[in-house]
Amino acid sequence: MLTIGDPAIWFVARSTVNPKFHFDTVAGRYVVLTFFGSTRLPASAQMLADVEAAQEDFDGERAVFLGVSCDPGDEARVGAALISPGIIFFADFDAQIARAYGIVDAAGNMQPTTFVLDEGLRVVAVVPLLGDGRGHVAQVLERVASFPELVDSSRSAPVLILDRVFEPELCRTLIEVYEQQGGTDSGFMRDIGGKTTGVYDYSFKRRSDCEIVDQGLVRTIHQRLSARVVPEIRKAFNFAVTRIERHIVACYDSEWGGHFRPHRDNTSIGTAHRRFAVSINLNSEEFTGGDLRFPEFGLRTYRPTTGGAVVFGCSLLHEATAVKTGKRFAFLPFLYDEAAAQIRDQNRQNIAAESIDLNRPS
Repeated sequence: MLTIGDPAIWFVARSTVNPKFHFDTVAGRYVVLTFFGSTRLPASAQMLADVEAAQEDFDGERAVFLGVSCDPGDEARVGAALISPGIIFFADFDAQIARAYGIVDAAGNMQPTTFVLDEGLRVVAVVPLLGDGRGHVAQVLERVASFPELVDSSRSAPVLILDRVFEPELCRTLIEVYEQQGGTDSGFMRDIGGKTTGVYDYSFKRRSDCEIVDQGLVRTIHQRLSARVVPEIRKAFNFAVTRIERHIVACYDSEWGGHFRPHRDNTSIGTAHRRFAVSINLNSEEFTGGDLRFPEFGLRTYRPTTGGAVVFGCSLLHEATAVKTGKRFAFLPFLYDEAAAQIRDQNRQNIAAESIDLNRPS
């Protein structure tokens, strides 16, 4: 069984949120992960009734409840609509997730258990579900209340902040290219049916991108990154960058609520090669909101100055918060090396040609 201090085991499972919910995306709050076995167990039924009575405590901001059923008889509950943003149910009808968490013995018997996780998805408490289930939720919530508030400015994400990567004139030139060419809807990548597919969903991401095609401008960009970013990545992360993916100017516009909800940049087949993301603000003084946040490391936000960059590993959960006023322009490449280039080449056949727009009615 996982114990205090252990990292939680990630999984993907059907849930009341979507059919392939990635557990790791709930980072950034206290997570109450309860393997309750079956609603046919009196203790589990009592515990779940207490959870629903405590919806205000599971607000989805400071704390979220994730209930995992191993009983196919709970299909109706798992398939039901979301009760609240902070209460989600998962199907684990083959008990594979429960086994990974070490609560199923060799005979196949499961001990219903709650794991309380911090914002980085590390175990901070383990509470077995005992007796008739009464008091279990109160005990768990008492533990959660005793933990520090998530506003902890002393914690920093493992990111590299670099000033003066692009000079002001280059920043303005890139914005002008966007304004002259215009941008197109920017989706995100998701594996569907074994293929990495572009998906458009405004509730998850709203951004417009413009590709830089002028080769002289591309060479200038490469020179700045090679001289001012690549050596710093080698020094800070002991990684030798040799490749760049995409040359785009992105625009998050407050008029349509530009944002990108928490995600990782390398979780699909077609993006597995990505190693570092670079976010270079082109006009930091001209918008409000639109900061970077890394939920696994608290609520602190990051906002490079104009021409400055935030560099971070693509496996970090991160989000671009909503732009409140103005437009945020940014240059957003991915960097990788020769070994990752081989992975990219191998996975090209698994990239779908068509994209899916979830904003349009089917």
